[in-house]
Order: sequence, then structure tokens, then C-alpha cells
Amino acid sequence: MTAAPKTAATAMKGKQLRLLVSGAACLLSLPACNGIFGGIYDEPTSATGSEFGFVVIDEQTRTGRIYIDATDYTEWHYVDLHAKTVTTSPVSAEAPAAWDFAVHRYDTKTNGATVWESATEEFGSLPAPETVPDGEFVADEWTTDRITVDMSQMMDGIILYAEDYWNPCLSRWLDVDTSTMPPIYTLSGRVYLLRLTDGTFAALRLRNFMDDAAVKGYMTIDYLYPVQ
Repeated sequence: MTAAPKTAATAMKGKQLRLLVSGAACLLSLPACNGIFGGIYDEPTSATGSEFGFVVIDEQTRTGRIYIDATDYTEWHYVDLHAKTVTTSPVSAEAPAAWDFAVHRYDTKTNGATVWESATEEFGSLPAPETVPDGEFVADEWTTDRITVDMSQMMDGIILYAEDYWNPCLSRWLDVDTSTMPPIYTLSGRVYLLRLTDGTFAALRLRNFMDDAAVKGYMTIDYLYPVQ
């Protein structure tokens, strides 16, 4: 099943920021105390690494590693697997001309691709892409309450979101359970197969969501491209 094309009108809607008020019942269920969200919204420190983008490329095995500073809630990071580049843009800006998938904190979207979640944690154990039923690939969905851009008034019940596309399958690479404090972060560890619009396939695995100082939002992504 191929993802529906994104129209110009829909794209323009994606550039609008919408102020949404989170449910009072949800907030009231949380204890009111200072620093309650400290474990979710870490600030980057000056001691973090300075090398980002495609930090490892092995042309022989077609594998590598991408390291993204996704600590800023107001940015999308657009990954082009063909050109091996990462372009960072404000959430309100147009996407670059060429890209395959994008990361916003722990959320993801694709450039018209569809995604399948495998049961394996190893690239070498993936089935042949053509054996995966079309109906198991998941397209992006339009969302108004996933892409958080401002948490500064969260304790007052106000969260600012961006309207945009979001891939619910690829975004399962990290589960954040906020029903308890501090939140529980669980990496799926699984390999995700992306069927790109040019007919090629890519495999992604989120290795880590923190840097060496345990600051959250630093995404280490292993990739295999193209999958043959």
C-alpha cells in the first residue's frame, strides 16, 4: 500500500502552529511539585559531542550510523539516505527538496514512504523486502497533537503543537511512558523497514536516545541502505 501524496494545501497547513490545551484530567492526575518533568525535558549541556550527521559510513556493507542533536523541540532533522546528509530546519519551515525521513525529538515522519516494524534487532535477519505484505506497511498520518514545540506552560495545562505528518510505526522505536514519574523510556531495539518512494528500501534501528552525559534527545540511529 503506497502512501497518499501530500498536497500543497496540506503542506501549508503543516506550517501552522496550533495552541492546544491538554486535558485537565491528565494533568490533575500528576502530583504538583517542582521539577516533576525534569526527567523528560533535559537541556543540552556544553559538554556534549560536536560531531553530528552521518558519523559512520561503510560503503562496502551499505551500513552506517547517524547522530542527531534532537534536543530542540522547534526543529525537524531531515535525513537524506541517498546523499548521506542531515538538514535541520524550524518546524515552521519548508522541508528540503530531497529527504527520506525526519526526526523531531523522538517522533518521526517520512517523505511519502511507508514503514514496517520487523521482529528482529539485526539487519542480517530481515526478510527479503518483497516478501512483506503491502498491507503491513504503515503510511504517515496527519496529527495535531504529537509534534510538541513548547512545553513552557505545561503545568498550566497549555502545550503548543505543530500540525504535521507523523509516522506511528517508525515512532514506536522509543516508547515514553509518562503515566509514572519519572517517565519510563523503552527502546524497541527493532529494525524498521522503510519503503521509499523511488522503490528502494532502507532499514533503521534506534540505538540510543541519550548522549554520554545521559542528556535525552541525542538520537543514535543505525541504518542499512539500500536493503538488497
